[in-house]
Amino acid sequence: MTTAIDTRVLIRAARDRVWDVLTDFSRAHEWMAEATDMRQDDATLAVGSVLRFRAQNSDRTSTVEALEPGRMIALASDGPGVHAVYTYTLTDVEGGTEVRLVADVGTSGPMRLLGPVIRGSIAKADGGQLVALARLLTTNDTPA
Repeated sequence: MTTAIDTRVLIRAARDRVWDVLTDFSRAHEWMAEATDMRQDDATLAVGSVLRFRAQNSDRTSTVEALEPGRMIALASDGPGVHAVYTYTLTDVEGGTEVRLVADVGTSGPMRLLGPVIRGSIAKADGGQLVALARLLTTNDTPA
């Protein structure tokens, strides 16, 4: 797989608070520009949990591929010839929480030729997620 996004941002909020908003999937539309109506199938977030949402006028799913509660979550999505893994990592730092997003994207079959275009499209669509999350947590969100 090839990295489409590797970005990080300092959010001036406690890691637990950032984690709560990051994993409250009913609020994902507030910081994920492309996702709407996101919901979690399982009551408890765990590896294998399925998230359902709409993006670009299509029904989509993501599966929790890796999870370290409060610290890291990796969400995997598949489409025809495309496999993407978005990994969000939270680290305590002076002044708040550093959040890193790495989006790795693999293509296969006929989509392999479009790999660079697909990764560019993903970077453009989702590269601003962390800035939007930081804005939500520092200006619009009411602390719990």
